[in-house]
Amino acid sequence: MDGILNILKPPGMTSHDVVAFVRRVTGSKKCGHTGTLDPGAAGVLPICLGKATKLARFVTEGDKTYRGEITLGITTSSQDAFGDILACQDASRITIERFREIIPSFLGNIEQTPPMASAIKVQGQRLYELERRGKSVAVPTRVVTIYHLKIIDSWHWQTPHPRILFDVTCSKGTYVRTLCSDIGKALGCGAYMSFLLRSRVGPFDLDSAVTLEQLTILAREKRCAEAVIPMSQAVQHLPVVEILPSAQKSVTSGATLYPSGVRSRSGGIAPGDLVRIQVNRQLLGIYQAVQDEQQGAGRLIYKPEVVFAS
Repeated sequence: MDGILNILKPPGMTSHDVVAFVRRVTGSKKCGHTGTLDPGAAGVLPICLGKATKLARFVTEGDKTYRGEITLGITTSSQDAFGDILACQDASRITIERFREIIPSFLGNIEQTPPMASAIKVQGQRLYELERRGKSVAVPTRVVTIYHLKIIDSWHWQTPHPRILFDVTCSKGTYVRTLCSDIGKALGCGAYMSFLLRSRVGPFDLDSAVTLEQLTILAREKRCAEAVIPMSQAVQHLPVVEILPSAQKSVTSGATLYPSGVRSRSGGIAPGDLVRIQVNRQLLGIYQAVQDEQQGAGRLIYKPEVVFAS
């Protein structure tokens, strides 16, 4: 099978656990996730099968949406409910009005410093592995983008630990628990992420997600293919370049694509953009648009990033 399974990850499983489960149930030898989701979190986790494993990094280029809960007045080592409590303050002085005032400062491009209990690599090693060995390193800050941040509901105002439910849409690489921690710092009371559900990754959302139990039933009935999403749909956020059939052999061999082989293309493609190369709507590969220096301004050629051989 070549395609994507949109899995609804339950809390308590690592992303690697889910991959191992999918591999065992489907019998797919090539299987990988598109980016880790915290073990304590639930939600959308696209799993790539077969040839689609080459698409993993392109699937994660799109933005993501989460529903989370922030609890004020408590700071933890992991910035979520699974770390050690580092500080506990009375946040009863914080009002919903003050919380609403602080939200706009976290919209747009912001800097984040992920916690040690995270999967990013520093010096070739994942931070959580270093933390387990008792090692502490300087974690580089990163710029992420918060596109949308909205309060859904809230409870326990005028008590030591108010809780706020929110929706956030953000760029690749954003740590929602770090966002919660930083909001707590800005309010002067500390905070941690007490709940997280990932509701969307690019084109994959909860409505189309399959539970592990549902996948098990489909596998038992030899109907797993019904849940597999075509590769082209996984990268539908990328502009498309439709080629002439005569150029297919050249493209699938990894050659540069020149305008003479292009039948049509999406508008607005600029140098540096990733595009999906198709023939008769069949995905052949992911290419990058490049300015053709030999022909002067205005002419784009396309160089391969990932190619699916015929």
